[in-house]
Amino acid sequence: MILTRRTLLGAVAVASFAAAIPAFAAKPLVMGFSQVGAESEWRTANTASIKDAAKKAGITLKFADAQQRQENQVKAIRSFIAQHVDVIAFSPVVESGWDTVLREAKAARIPVILTDRAVNVADKSLYVSFIGSDFVEEGRRAARWLLDYAKKNPAKQFNIVELQGTVGSAPAIDRKNGFQEVIAGNPKLKIIRSQTGDFTRAKGKEVMEAFLKSEGKNINVLYAHNDDMAIGAIQAIEEAGLKPGKDIIVVSIDGVKGAFEAMMQGKLNVTVECSPLLGPQLMQLAQDVVAGKPVPKRITVEEGVFPAEVAAKEFPNRKY
Repeated sequence: MILTRRTLLGAVAVASFAAAIPAFAAKPLVMGFSQVGAESEWRTANTASIKDAAKKAGITLKFADAQQRQENQVKAIRSFIAQHVDVIAFSPVVESGWDTVLREAKAARIPVILTDRAVNVADKSLYVSFIGSDFVEEGRRAARWLLDYAKKNPAKQFNIVELQGTVGSAPAIDRKNGFQEVIAGNPKLKIIRSQTGDFTRAKGKEVMEAFLKSEGKNINVLYAHNDDMAIGAIQAIEEAGLKPGKDIIVVSIDGVKGAFEAMMQGKLNVTVECSPLLGPQLMQLAQDVVAGKPVPKRITVEEGVFPAEVAAKEFPNRKY
């Protein structure tokens, strides 16, 4: 066979086109992500982790801030469905009320991943996986630390005020239940007041001020469902002329840098870790789901407990 110049040029063109097909076909994965809001240091770090991980993974991220309103998240999810994204991920504001919109996503054949917070739906197939912390265990860990502290002070009664997270949210429900499970039946540990602080520093301070006005020096312990509410409450305690960390023991959850700073100042006694750095795991999970690979229904993040005694040593290692 004699190869003419025209034949060779044609062969090169076909080869070049064939080589270009994989590059053309490998379009970026598109993820629609609905975030709760920006109510705390934790949430800000979580958002940064997700955006950074998406960029590094080459994933096109369509990001929506719900400003702590479920109706905004529902609108965002419907918008993602209309845009035909490859995968939807979201951190739900509250546990219930998702069945309808998740059925819409399923009908559109768009897989849904839950991050940080779970949902309460009758049909578990409406989402493919959940990645986040064990909130019940976090509540248990906070209570176990307090139990150990109480054992070292056997003659003392511990009256507890509780700053709950957003009403109806998974962390608020689970952290309350886990804490109560451990202290149940212990006559020395009693929750005397419990109210939502909506996971914000400002609301935490406001509710703690009300607790102090009604209960005064009857309060021995503050249990806050997150560090931001605890930090706001610490301000209220100081303004009332009391010493946080001494006059009132402060126990909280998240493990943000602000909590470590408060511990180093002697104003907070312990924080239970809840890592917001879910971005890399979420992006890998999304890629596996879209590729049709089998994935676990629940992925739990490994976390620890940090009492004030280790705060100075651990602070340089904190990434959020």
